[in-house]
Amino acid sequence: MGNLCTCFSPKTPVKNKKPTKRLQGNPQTAPNSSNRWTRIRSTRKDNHDELIHEQALAAAILFRQHQQQNGSASGSFPFDRSVSLRHPNGSGSKKTQLPRSSSSRARSLTDPLLQPHQLVNQDIKLDDLETNHFVLVHGGGFGAWCWYKTIALLEEGGFKVTAVDLTGSGIHSFDTNGITSLSQYVKPLTDFLDKLVDGEKTILVGHDFGGACISYAMELFPHKVSKAIFVAAAMLTNGQSTLDMFSQKAAGSSDLMQQAQIFVYANGNNNPPTAINLDKSILRDLLFNQSPGKDVALASVSIRPIPFPPVLEKLSLSDLKYGTVRRFYIETPEDNAIPITLQESMINSSPPEKVFRLKGADHSPFFSKPQALHKLLVEISKIPST
Repeated sequence: MGNLCTCFSPKTPVKNKKPTKRLQGNPQTAPNSSNRWTRIRSTRKDNHDELIHEQALAAAILFRQHQQQNGSASGSFPFDRSVSLRHPNGSGSKKTQLPRSSSSRARSLTDPLLQPHQLVNQDIKLDDLETNHFVLVHGGGFGAWCWYKTIALLEEGGFKVTAVDLTGSGIHSFDTNGITSLSQYVKPLTDFLDKLVDGEKTILVGHDFGGACISYAMELFPHKVSKAIFVAAAMLTNGQSTLDMFSQKAAGSSDLMQQAQIFVYANGNNNPPTAINLDKSILRDLLFNQSPGKDVALASVSIRPIPFPPVLEKLSLSDLKYGTVRRFYIETPEDNAIPITLQESMINSSPPEKVFRLKGADHSPFFSKPQALHKLLVEISKIPST
């Protein structure tokens, strides 16, 4: 969604077709660790990783083909799920464990391969937490699929995870060009929160445009949100739209940002844009400049258009509702979509409880730094109330 900072100047039409405490978020490797150990571990997992990625890519390609062959004017496909519920296996049967990373590349010191029990202090048990339920909300153009590494790591650590497909995203069948408001776009998330039993709380995690989406949900259901974590996300103030926020960097926006945007005018060129497509040839440099190639390939066949009207909508956020939820921000310093300067501007405008920084992370840390991101999510979940 950082790619929306220059949305106010469409260029390529497509016809109807309390002070902030900063903490470093890079885990340290254990003493005596070596590149040799890393290579051995990586080699053992390589064949299995290759299979997992081939299956994921094949599924994404088949879905894209299904879209093209069966899509109707209403944008309806035979999918009726907009929320993917994932829970730890509580039965006696043993389930097949998912790999902790899809990449066979040598790991950097900022994203080491650690077991879930090594990532946090064990003096706080999951049962003692206010909630152990994470709800992951993707950014503009993404879907629940982008969280697959984070889901696997959290579930292995005993957490409950829900990854949501917002309207017209992921496998949600609605036509993006038909989305006219933020409430419509966020409906799968608000419906999910509305159905939670009284007293049940969640930890909302929003990436990119998903930051505005979780803010909207926090205003509606503050009593159902224990903490909100913004990951390279739009963290807005009252009366601000996502476009307002991103337009702050318009003067210094890069040519890459402008080149990536392809506006869709499904209602005709005389009417406002209905959606924004992203130039697939620029995706790596813009969103995934530090991410493994296999994840870039997955994204290139899975990303869908970004609905434009929700980007224009100004949020109504109150101190009595939104302001009561504890907020945390995770910065991504190698981000080419939402530059670190813009992230810090948002933080200064509306300071969260704490700020963490993922060294070496691009705009998609769930791909580029999955282990380090997981560590921070778990650490935040265990921060007690003050």
